[in-house]
Order: sequence, then structure tokens, then C-alpha cells
Amino acid sequence: MTKSSFESLTAIGPLDGRYRAIGELLSPYASEWALMRYRVRVEVAWFLYLNCHTNIPSFPPLSESKVNQCQKIWKDFSIEDGHTIREIENRTNHDVKAVELFLREKFVNLELSDQLEWIHFACTSEDINNLAYALMIRDLLDQVLIPRLDGLVNDLLAMAEPIVALPMLARTHGQPASPTTLGKEIVVFASRIHDAGKRLKRTIVRGKMNGAVGNYNAHTVALPNLDWPELGESFVKSLGLTPNPITTQIESHDYLAHFLNDLQVLNGVLLNFVRDIWNYIAIGYFLQKKVSGEVGSSTMPHKVNPIDFENAEGNLGIANSLQAHLAHKLLVSRWQRDLSDSTALRNLGVAVGHTVLSIRNASKGISKLEPDQGKIKDDLDSSWEVLTEAVQTVMRTQGISDSYEILRQSTRGKQLDAELYQQLLSDTRLSTENRAMLASLRPDTYVGLARELALREIDRIRNE
Repeated sequence: MTKSSFESLTAIGPLDGRYRAIGELLSPYASEWALMRYRVRVEVAWFLYLNCHTNIPSFPPLSESKVNQCQKIWKDFSIEDGHTIREIENRTNHDVKAVELFLREKFVNLELSDQLEWIHFACTSEDINNLAYALMIRDLLDQVLIPRLDGLVNDLLAMAEPIVALPMLARTHGQPASPTTLGKEIVVFASRIHDAGKRLKRTIVRGKMNGAVGNYNAHTVALPNLDWPELGESFVKSLGLTPNPITTQIESHDYLAHFLNDLQVLNGVLLNFVRDIWNYIAIGYFLQKKVSGEVGSSTMPHKVNPIDFENAEGNLGIANSLQAHLAHKLLVSRWQRDLSDSTALRNLGVAVGHTVLSIRNASKGISKLEPDQGKIKDDLDSSWEVLTEAVQTVMRTQGISDSYEILRQSTRGKQLDAELYQQLLSDTRLSTENRAMLASLRPDTYVGLARELALREIDRIRNE
């Protein structure tokens, strides 16, 4: 292995090593090469925007052919181009200046030597960087995060529908509680993840193109007759972004903090889901499909471990830690500019990547699950005490005083079976009609409107 070659086994970060597939998925959007490409795209777009929208006498409109050739620079941006920029940066010790010099060389080859000074015109580096990162965030959302979130929601709905009416003993505080259905509990998570995805889809991605400290200082001195605020903001809109009309040297990063905070909410919901599923597996409510060739333990041959959910849990913690730091750090910049955000932002892809990895593993884990209906039924059949909620509530409708206290004294901390439950009913002052109704009740029929609520929510999710 040569010094410059890449080997995933030697990577110090798991997204470039063990989980290289995730790294490769994000690489076109969040790598150093991708950042270079986005910068080149912004520089070229600004050059062409000035050419097409300003009527500057010394910058006559380019031919359609020349415009296409300029655009091809970023559209066909290669790994070799990235290495060229890196070599220039090694001389300049400035990453954005290296992009400008790279483009100057390209434009000379396009016979645009007379127009070189319009590259990076009146720009500070942050004009280029903030828009490059904004495009990165937009593409990460549209091309990576949202499709995978939608896929996870669909996986959950497909998991829930066959078991939407399957009665299950609920557990509040880890103790037996009023029954629900297994499918309804899965739909709760599908709903929460769906809504978290909706919030992410509504992310307003902002940008600015207003010079060294946000005041169009150089612009108005060089070309005072142009409406620079209108030009700067309309240029940002032309990239499909929302302008931030008043900034310091940097775009304030507030939208990035909102984005990262919304990601943390999603991560929290996912964490809740994978831990709940882990616990359902632990108590036997779900069996895991055995995969040929897989080993669950190096010493215990019988083991089938919930490793996908455990992997997701661990990576969600890393994602939330990084995203929380970035969300707090990016809101603060000393006076008009400091560079502490620059090095922090380079970890944006890593922060998003651990969420994407967790989504993948959650979906992978779901695909291996099968409900153990026998175990679920056994738990219900041995927990008739959960019906005492129904009994004391019906007693209240008859005006029987201290209904709750009567049931609490006779059942708290006790386990009932069908016979003891019937005996309990006979000891109450319930009417014959109400006693007969409650006598026909079983734990597996005492599920309220769980099925109906779940089906209604499935319809909502699918129709939004």
C-alpha cells in the first residue's frame, strides 16, 4: 500500500472504514472533494450571474457555448480536479483562493483570459463557503436523509399492518398495564418519525452573497449604479436557497442550528424505538430470523443478538453528540468573523452520517423480526389483573364510592387469573348487567380503540 492510497482497514473513522458504504453514500455531498465541487459551482454561478444580469460594459454577455463550457467545469468536476486544487492550496495555504486560481487556469483554457477578474468578484471566502455548505445541506436532505427516512417509515408501516390488531400486554414503568396492540405501538413510532421527517423537509436553507462584512462595501465602490442587495439576494434565490438579507462576514448559521436540532429530535425518536424493540426482543415478544452463516457469540452457539438495534443505538449517541456541539458552536462567531466554525463545519458529513447509519441499521433490524404470538398471548393470559382498570371505572359509573380504593386494596401487586378475576367481580356491588359485561371481558379483548387509532394514523401518514 502506497502512502497516498486509501485502504478502509487503515481509516481512523468508522464511516470511512468499517461502515465504508455509508461513507461512500455521503461522499458526493459531504467529502472534501464535494466541498470543492460546491465551491466551484458557486464561483462559476456567480461569474455567470454577473455576466447575464448586470450589463457591465467591460463584461459583455458570453455566448451560449461559453456559458455551457463554464458550467461543465463544476458539472464534470473530477477527483483529479480536486487534487489540482489541493496542490494549489499547498502553495497558498488558503482553500477558497485555491479554487479561484484553479478556475483562472480553466478559464484561460476556455479563451476567457480577458474576463478572469470577474471570477470571485467582490467576494469574501465566506460568500463562497456559506453557499457551498447550503447546497450541501439541501442535497443531503433531498438525496440522502429524506429518502431513507421515508423508507424507514414505510418499513414500519409494513411491519405494523399485519399485527395492527394483535393484542399485547402494555408495560408502563416496566409493569403490566392495560393491553394495547403490537401494531399500534409500532405505528406510534412510524408517526413520530414521519413527523420528524416533515420538520426536516421544511428546513429553510439560507445563504448570502454580500461581501467582506455583509455590507456590499467593495461592490458599491466599484459599480455604484447597480442594486447590489437585489443582485445578491436574487443570486442566492437562483441557487434554490433563501437569502439572509443582513449578516456579518458569515451567514449566521441559525438555520443550520435548527436543522441540527431537528436531526437530534429525530435521533431521540429513533433511540426510543431501537431501545423499545431491544426490550421486546429481550422479553420474547419478537423473534429474530436466523441468517445463514451468522454467529451470535464466540462462545455461546445458541445466541441470536439484536446487533442491528444496538449498533443504531450507539451511533445515535455519536450523532447527537456531534450535532449538539455543532448546533451550539455554529451560533457563535466573534465580532464579524472568526474561523472556529470552519473546522467545525468539516464534521457536518460525519454528524449526518451517523444518523444515516442508524436509520440503515434500524431498517435492517426490522427486516429480521417476527412476533412470537404465543409468548405475547401467554403474557396476556397470566395478567388478568389489568382488567381491574375497567372494573373500577364501571363501578364509578354506578356511583359506587371509593371504587379505585376498593380495587387497589384487593389487587395491588397481585397477579390474577381468570378464576380470581371472576371471584373479584362477584365481590363487587355491580349491577347484574355490568357484572355480566365485565365477566365476558378478557385481557386480549380489552384493547380499546388501538386497532382503529392505528389504522387511522396509517392513512394519515400515507396520504401526506
